[in-house]
Amino acid sequence: MNFRIEFFFSTLVMFLLTTTISASTGRNETDHWALLQLKSMITLDPYESLSSWNASFHFCDWSGVICGKRHRRVIALNMFSQGLQGSISPYVGNLSFLRGLFLWNNSFHGTLPHELGRLSRLRYLQLGSNKFNGVIPTNLSGCSNIEIIGLYENNLVGSIPKEIGFLSKLTFILLQYNNLTGGIPAFLGNLTSMKVFNAFYNPLGGSIPDTFGNWKNLTEFSLGYSNLNGTIPHSIYNLSLLITFSLAENQLVGSLPSTLCEMLPHLEYLQLRNNQLTGSLPPSISNCSKLGLLEVNNNNFIGKLRIDFSQLNDIQSITLGDNVYGFGEADDMKFIDTMKNCSRLERLDLRNCKFQGLLPASIGNLSDQLRLLVILRNNLYGNLPSSIGNLVGLEVLVLSNNHFTGKIPYTISKLKNLQIAYLDRNQFSGPIPDAIGNLSLLTKLWLHSNRLDGHIPSSLGNCNNLLELKLDDNKLSSQIPKQLLQLSSLTITLDLSKNNLFGSIPIEVGDLKMLTSLDLSDNNLSGSIPSSLGGCISLSFLSLKGNLFNGMVPPSLSSMRGVSTLDLSHNNLSGRIPQFLQRLILLEYVNLSFNDFEGEVPMTGVFANASAFSVFGNSRLCGGLVELGLLKCKETRKDKKRFPLFAIVILIAFIVFMVLCFVYVWCMKRKGQPSQSSTDEQFMKISYTQLFKATNGFSEENLIGKGGFSSVYKGILKHDDGYVAVKVMHLQNRGAHKSFITECEAWQSIRHRNLLKIMTSCSSVDFQGNDFKALVYEFMPNGSLHDWLHSPASKSRLTLLQRIHILLDVAFALDYLHNHCISSIVHCDLKPSNILLDDDMVAHVGDFGLTRFLGTHANENSTTVIRGTIGYAPPEYGLGSEMTTSGDVYSFGILVLEVMTGKMPTDNIFGEDLNLHKFAYTTLPDSITNIIDDDILPFLQEDAISKQGKLENANNIEHCVASIIKIGVSCSADSPPQRMNIKNVVHGLQHILETLQNI
Repeated sequence: MNFRIEFFFSTLVMFLLTTTISASTGRNETDHWALLQLKSMITLDPYESLSSWNASFHFCDWSGVICGKRHRRVIALNMFSQGLQGSISPYVGNLSFLRGLFLWNNSFHGTLPHELGRLSRLRYLQLGSNKFNGVIPTNLSGCSNIEIIGLYENNLVGSIPKEIGFLSKLTFILLQYNNLTGGIPAFLGNLTSMKVFNAFYNPLGGSIPDTFGNWKNLTEFSLGYSNLNGTIPHSIYNLSLLITFSLAENQLVGSLPSTLCEMLPHLEYLQLRNNQLTGSLPPSISNCSKLGLLEVNNNNFIGKLRIDFSQLNDIQSITLGDNVYGFGEADDMKFIDTMKNCSRLERLDLRNCKFQGLLPASIGNLSDQLRLLVILRNNLYGNLPSSIGNLVGLEVLVLSNNHFTGKIPYTISKLKNLQIAYLDRNQFSGPIPDAIGNLSLLTKLWLHSNRLDGHIPSSLGNCNNLLELKLDDNKLSSQIPKQLLQLSSLTITLDLSKNNLFGSIPIEVGDLKMLTSLDLSDNNLSGSIPSSLGGCISLSFLSLKGNLFNGMVPPSLSSMRGVSTLDLSHNNLSGRIPQFLQRLILLEYVNLSFNDFEGEVPMTGVFANASAFSVFGNSRLCGGLVELGLLKCKETRKDKKRFPLFAIVILIAFIVFMVLCFVYVWCMKRKGQPSQSSTDEQFMKISYTQLFKATNGFSEENLIGKGGFSSVYKGILKHDDGYVAVKVMHLQNRGAHKSFITECEAWQSIRHRNLLKIMTSCSSVDFQGNDFKALVYEFMPNGSLHDWLHSPASKSRLTLLQRIHILLDVAFALDYLHNHCISSIVHCDLKPSNILLDDDMVAHVGDFGLTRFLGTHANENSTTVIRGTIGYAPPEYGLGSEMTTSGDVYSFGILVLEVMTGKMPTDNIFGEDLNLHKFAYTTLPDSITNIIDDDILPFLQEDAISKQGKLENANNIEHCVASIIKIGVSCSADSPPQRMNIKNVVHGLQHILETLQNI
């Protein structure tokens, strides 16, 4: 709808430009002064739209200024979509010849000046898509010639002035997306020339005035989300030219006239969803041959659906759900037969309509353009017609909560575009078709709560985009195929519970590193719990209850630091309760009941709250909280003898360690060399010779990166080990030695899954006797984020979800450094080349050579040179300000914008007046598709928007992308207090990720 409006005004402006020629001579000081005052209140002009507004040009030749032929006065200001910020000067009221004021799609703020009411010649007032607040001036009634008022998408409050009812020439009122209240003035009904009235998404309240029936020329009537009550006045149905009729999301009551489409024959857009309308849905809708959208879901319509869709050839979206049309008659779904001519149909939503009977085979005659088919929560039974395979355009298929029986038809494998398939809560039986693995675009597959049997198809391993798989509550009886567990795309849920699965858990389960929820409960799985399960480091929910597992709980499960619910009950597990469970700080509930655990029950962590854990049914446990009622643990004589000996061993070891340290320091001082920090002592020692051999003599073919302080080489320390990354310091460069020490100090105290893992360090001399220092890191096979964003060989391979996961990984790392270390740590050089990606595209932040420890004296004598990299370092560092966590947030904001736009902050298009922050800021909230990296969401490009613009998913995805841009813009604000807290960044990105995964 906004596109249509903007296109209209663009056309109008072009008309003005071609029919009014600006004067080349002459001057009017009143207009000239007014224009200068307007310019003076514009605080940001990113495209230099007003650069010509100076003494070198006559004001009639200024950009965006249109003057009349004869009187040489300003008749139009045409400055829409220029990214301008500021407020409107009250001197605009001095442009007394002004006919058109076109400022839409900028960032103007403040109140609307009352001086607008002095513009008696004004015909077009277009101020939409800005940030104006305050009320609509009542004295707009002084603009007696005005035809169009466009104030949509602002922050206006108060009521719609009844004085507007005096503007007899007014044809367009566009007020959508504001905060207007106070009802709708009935006096507006006097505007008999009205063609478009749109106040969508305002909490207006009240009822629809009956006087609106006077608008005989009306083509668009949009009052959705306006908190309206009462009935729809019958006079509205006399507006025979009406094309758009939208009253969604109100509290309207009453029924629709049976002759609706005889009265409104030109309807293209009928949107009445989410009201309290009653009666039957008029059969006369069959005669709305131009209808493109029919949206009447969530009302109280009742009665047999008698619409014949055969004449609705242009219909694109039909949403009838949450009404009552079914009465258990054999032909409840007969209307499907009439849809074969709806060749443009993209969306059919029939959820919760009480339909009964069979789904007719004619479902396969629907349009091959159909992308969404929803028939959940009805009472359909019988087989799912094999003709469903004809709907080759389907992306979303939802048949949940019906009574379908028989096998899932093999033809479902023809739906190559299918992304979401919900067939759960039916009575499907037989095997899951092996061919389901052909649906390579599937992201969510729900088959739970059916009667499916046989094996789990190993072909599911071909569904490389699968995020969520629910097969629980069936009769499946097989081993878990390892191919399924090798799907690294699984990040939300894998639920195989309540089946008859047997055998052990394949060790490949450890490949599910990003999975959030794993439920294998209530099967016949046996053997020990595999140690590889500890590789599922992202799990928050894990249930293995009700199986035949034995042995001890593997200590590798301690790696699952994010787990909040752990259920191992009703198995044959033995040994002591793992101590690491006490240290899992996010663990909220653990169930170990009905196993064979022994020994003392812990009393810290989750075990400090009796309601947070269960150990019932383990007869050999003792101690723990008093509420458990267990016997006190007995101290054995053997334990009494062992303890003193153990203590003596520790004491001796400590004394030996201290003596060795003393001797080592003394020897180093004798050699005149500084002693190594304790950082070096915690890692295995490695020599220069070993590193020389590992990197083939630090050869060029092993060089994978180079910077001012260091070069990084790929190498192999041992033949049976994988690659490592060797960072060799350029000690001849000033600051390199300090960078090495700083990085060692950082790695001494930090550990996090999203930080690069250090393996060891080397401080030695090379074969020529020169000092040599190096750090050895875990090798990251997928290189740096910079390479993925800007290397021609890798470009276009990062998906939107991958980019969000990477940004979230980096945010997790910063949150850890800033808020969870003993002393807060500032990285000081966050940029894409310092973000490395492992096999699973998990991001790891590296290069801590410029790090600063807050609250310590570690960096008091550090250099005063500006830290960080140009483009990523915050502006306050250039003014000598201290390094703070807020500086890292700025760098992260620039990183977000670079990831989403594909542009580096040092790109050639940026200069003194335009940087990456401003470049992104000026696109918010509605123009992000103009700057977004084309490789993220191809379907958000203009040609695809025209095809999918009415699909809710496309809008939701675009909203998510806009939200990410907003985070980047907020983090990269020039003023540190205005930047987001990294904790809020984490929450925001998690919410966006969850939203996208649920689309």
